[in-house]
Amino acid sequence: MPIRIVRLGFPRFAGEGLRLGAVRRPPRGVPKSEFAKRDYYDVWLPNLAPSAELVKEALNAADEAWNAFRRKYRAEMSNPDAARLLDLLAAMSHQASFSVGCYCEDEKRRHRSVLRELLAEHGAETA
Repeated sequence: MPIRIVRLGFPRFAGEGLRLGAVRRPPRGVPKSEFAKRDYYDVWLPNLAPSAELVKEALNAADEAWNAFRRKYRAEMSNPDAARLLDLLAAMSHQASFSVGCYCEDEKRRHRSVLRELLAEHGAETA
């Protein structure tokens, strides 16, 4: 049951299961009671999101800045709490259906692409 890496706020896939929001902030202008109904997330996991400083760095980053962001985000995700969370999600990917995502349109230049790599490195099955 691989983890799906998704864009939050878009329709769920059939059988997607629980949706985890790996974002720093909740969606603007959306009541908390509507997060799941509007296909944002069921559970908020800001611990998987880059720090606020890194988010600012990553927006519209050119190649060199993007590479620096990747290194810094990986360093943040190597702290013990984040690493344990990645281990947990990796283990769960072999037993349960769920997804992890962020708001950004293009995964290639956003933290969820790095998160996909990190999850795989921790032994997760990803779709």
